[in-house]
Amino acid sequence: MSYGYTGSILHLDLSSKKYWIEHPPETFYRTYWGGRALGLYYMLKEMKPKTDPLSPDNLLIFAPSVLTGTPAPAMPRYTVCAKSSLTGAEGEAEAGGWWGPELKKAGLDAIITKGASTTPVYLWINDGKVEIKAATHLWGKDTGTTQKIIKEELADDKVRIAQIGPAGENLVRFANIVNELKHFNGRNGLGAVMGSKKLKAIAVRGTKPIELYNKERVSQVTKEITKRVMENPLSRDLRELGTLAVVRPFYEAGCLPSYNWTTGYFKEGENLTAETYNKTILKKTIGCYACPIRCKRVVEINESDLQVDPSYGGPEYETITSLGSSCGISDLKYIAKANELCNKYTMDTISTGMAIAFAMQCFQEGLLTKEDTGGIELTFSNKEAMLKMVEKIAHRDGLGDLLAEGSYLAAQKIGKGSEKFIHQVKKQEIPMHDPRLKIGVGLQYALADYGADHMKAAHDTYFKDKDSYGIKEMKGLGILEPVSPTDIGQNKVTLFKILDTYWSLLDTLGVCDFGYVPRSVGTMEELLEIICSTTGWKTTWFEFMKVGERSINMARVFNCREGFTTKDDTLPEVFYQNFKGGPLEGKFAINKEDFEKALKLRYELMGWNPDSGIPTSAKLIELGLDWLIEEIG
Repeated sequence: MSYGYTGSILHLDLSSKKYWIEHPPETFYRTYWGGRALGLYYMLKEMKPKTDPLSPDNLLIFAPSVLTGTPAPAMPRYTVCAKSSLTGAEGEAEAGGWWGPELKKAGLDAIITKGASTTPVYLWINDGKVEIKAATHLWGKDTGTTQKIIKEELADDKVRIAQIGPAGENLVRFANIVNELKHFNGRNGLGAVMGSKKLKAIAVRGTKPIELYNKERVSQVTKEITKRVMENPLSRDLRELGTLAVVRPFYEAGCLPSYNWTTGYFKEGENLTAETYNKTILKKTIGCYACPIRCKRVVEINESDLQVDPSYGGPEYETITSLGSSCGISDLKYIAKANELCNKYTMDTISTGMAIAFAMQCFQEGLLTKEDTGGIELTFSNKEAMLKMVEKIAHRDGLGDLLAEGSYLAAQKIGKGSEKFIHQVKKQEIPMHDPRLKIGVGLQYALADYGADHMKAAHDTYFKDKDSYGIKEMKGLGILEPVSPTDIGQNKVTLFKILDTYWSLLDTLGVCDFGYVPRSVGTMEELLEIICSTTGWKTTWFEFMKVGERSINMARVFNCREGFTTKDDTLPEVFYQNFKGGPLEGKFAINKEDFEKALKLRYELMGWNPDSGIPTSAKLIELGLDWLIEEIG
C-alpha cells in the first residue's frame, strides 16, 4: 500500500482533448518525490530542446509532492513547471494555499499538460473524474469573477481553483497562476504558458483521505510544533508582522531598494513598515492549509476614491518594495490597490514593479516621453501613474504592451542606453533584497536556474553568529560555524552549496520554508519524523540531500541544453558598485573578480566542470541521472 501519494498522475493533451492516467512504481516516487524534481523529470523526458515556451509543445506541469496535504504544519505547497515564457530557461514556481492538498485528496499526484486548446477551457477534477469544460464565457474575466462563476456552475462552494486572469490570457511574460485568489505560483511567467494553452482554470474537489503510515505520530509532532509557534521569535514575527518585518531594519540601514535601485535610502520608509501597515490597512491574518503560523496578510480599504477588496489578500514585502519604494511611492493604500490589480489580473508583482520602475527611470532620463506613455507623467513617486501602468501592462495597452515583455526585452527595443537601467538575471527582474549586504543572496540570484530569486536558499543573516538559529539548529548538515553576511570566501560558498541543496529539497517536498529551520519553528528532526511517519519509508537526511542535489542537476542540464552557459550566472552591475545615498554611501560594492571566483568554486563543489558549469557524467551517475548524460554531450 502507498502512503502519502496516490500512485496516479494525469496526462492531458489539450489539443486532442484526450487524457490518460499513469501509475508510476514506488521507486519513481522515492527518487523524485514530487514538486520541481518530478516536473523536471517529465520536461527532460518529453520536451524537445529549444521548444518555444508559448507553443503547444511546451509542457505545463502541476506537481504536489508525497507530503503535500499531510496534516502537519507548512506542507501545503505544490510546484508548477514549464519552460519559462520570461527567461526561456527551466521555469518553476511554488504556491501554498489549499489547491495542492485538494488535488491529492482528489486522487492525483500531478497533472502533466501538453498541447493547446483552440478555444478557452477549464479542467474539472472531482475525486479522480476528469472533465474538460468550455470556458469561453470566462475568458477576459478577472480572477474573483471567474472563481465565483465556476463555483456556481459546479454547485460546490468547496471547490479549489487554480487559474489565470487577463494577464495570463494576454501572454504577459511575467503572468502568474493563483489559487483561492491570494496564493501564487508567482514568477517565471507560468500564467502566460497556461494562457497560451487556452487553459483558464483547474477546478478540483477531493474527498478521499490521504493515507498516512503513522497518523498518530504525525499528529503528535504537529501538536508539538504548534505549541511553539508563538514562543519562537521567528514564527511569532511572521504571524504578527509578516514578511514586512524586514522593512524597518532595511530602511534604517539604508538598503531598501528605492528609485529603481539607484539608492537604498528611502526617507519615507516609515510609511512602509509592518507597524504602519498593521495600523492602517491590515484587516486580518490568514494561513495556508494545516499551518498555524498564519503569515498571510489581508487588507481592506473603503474610501470614496479608493477601494481594495480583502478577497485578494494583501501585499507582502516584495510587493511593498517593488511597487512602493522602487517606484518612489510611500502610500500603502495605493500599493495595496496595485497588489489587488495584479492579483485580479495574475501578474507577478516583483516583475510588474520593476518594469514600471525601469520605465520611470527611462522617462526621467528622457528616453521615454509623454508620447510613448500615452500622456502619462511617468515620474517616480507618481502613484496614480503607477496604477495606470499596472492596468496597461495587464491589457497590453500602449507602453504596457512593451513592458509586458519584461524589462530585458523592453530595454532591447527602447535602446538609447536604457539597458543600464534594468536589473535582471536570466531576463528575470531581481527581487528586493540587496546582495551587497548578503553575499549568499547574490549567489542565489546568479545561480538560480529560473532567474534571479530570493527564495533559492536561506539568507545569510540566519548564520551570522553563534546565536543564529541556523547555526544552532542545522549542525546535522555540517553547518557548525557562523559566516559573516558580507563574506565572499570559501566558507560562504560551501555554506550556500548546502543551503541551496536543502532549499531545493524543501521545494521538491512541498514544504514551506517559513515552517522549518532556519526560517521558523519546526526542527530538522521533526521534519524527518513527519516524512517517515507519512510514508513508512526508513529514510535519512543523506537520502534527502541527494534528492535536493538531483533536482538542481536536472535543472542545470535542462538549461544547458537550452543554450545557457556560465555567462548567464552573474549579477546586475549595480551590485558591483558602492551604495549611493544614506548611511551606506560609498560602501559595500561586491568585488566582481572575487564573485566570479566564488562561482567557479561553487561549480567544483557541485561536481560540475569549473569552466563550463556543466554537470559531469560522474555526478549524474552518482545521482541516478545517467539517462541525462547524452543531454550534456
